[in-house]
Amino acid sequence: MLVRIFGYFVSEAAVSLRRSWKVSLVAIVTIAMSLFIGGTFLLLTANLSRVVEEWRDEARIVIYLTADDLATEGSRVLEQASEPFWVTAVKEVSAAEARSRFENMFPSVRELFKDWEEEPLPPSLEVTFDPEVVGGERVDEWLASLRSDPAVVMVDDDRDWLRQLEALIAILTGLGAVVGVVLLTAAVFTIASVIRLTAYLYRDEIEVMRLVGATELFIRGPFYVEGFIQGLLGGLLAVGGLYTGYLILNPRASTTFLGNVVVDRFLAPEVLLSLLLLGSLAGLFGAVLSLRREKLG
Repeated sequence: MLVRIFGYFVSEAAVSLRRSWKVSLVAIVTIAMSLFIGGTFLLLTANLSRVVEEWRDEARIVIYLTADDLATEGSRVLEQASEPFWVTAVKEVSAAEARSRFENMFPSVRELFKDWEEEPLPPSLEVTFDPEVVGGERVDEWLASLRSDPAVVMVDDDRDWLRQLEALIAILTGLGAVVGVVLLTAAVFTIASVIRLTAYLYRDEIEVMRLVGATELFIRGPFYVEGFIQGLLGGLLAVGGLYTGYLILNPRASTTFLGNVVVDRFLAPEVLLSLLLLGSLAGLFGAVLSLRREKLG
């Protein structure tokens, strides 16, 4: 019995969608745009968060030295850098090795160093640490003592720009949530308006149904299902748009930052299902909202 009733709701909703496809398309596109924009923010933040986690595991503290010979003043700084329990290793990088790294990384400017008599880059110490342990005032005091050492030119802490990236991710997450809620609210009211208009167009048929004893659920059910279907179609359209954009950008992963970082991986299946469910529930809520105070017929 319930299956037959639900089948009736679906068939009536399909007929209504077909008859008023133009106004229904407006509602579907509106909810698709809201979910697409929200999904875009989710895609960006998910990939950036993954990259930040990977970079955090590879983070270094680089101590640039004034000494030309790591065996003299550099050895004292090396001992100081190796003392803390959170330090896992300290690698000595000579000026010649630093120059070789720079030339390999930026081959187009290699000729700039060709006629230099002295090494243009200072020697350094690369400190690796346990990211689960490092942190707190003791680390800040340790870094401050290194920076005040006369043999140290500069201390570069990778955690500084990682914190900036984390702040950017938090901003993107908040912005995406605000924009998504605003657009989804607009989509709900758009669907509500479409359902209300559809109900008005069917007012004569509804009056006949009421006269023959049809219940309110039997009358309103097709409109609820229609809103649900509009939301579901909007969600499918949004997911399809997101995946199309991913396919367009991702093949460039080996040559661009955008492909390698921002869209390296697509959204997880559970996130996609959540978008579809959110769209469907938004459509259903819009339908319920549109008929909540309406006396059909």
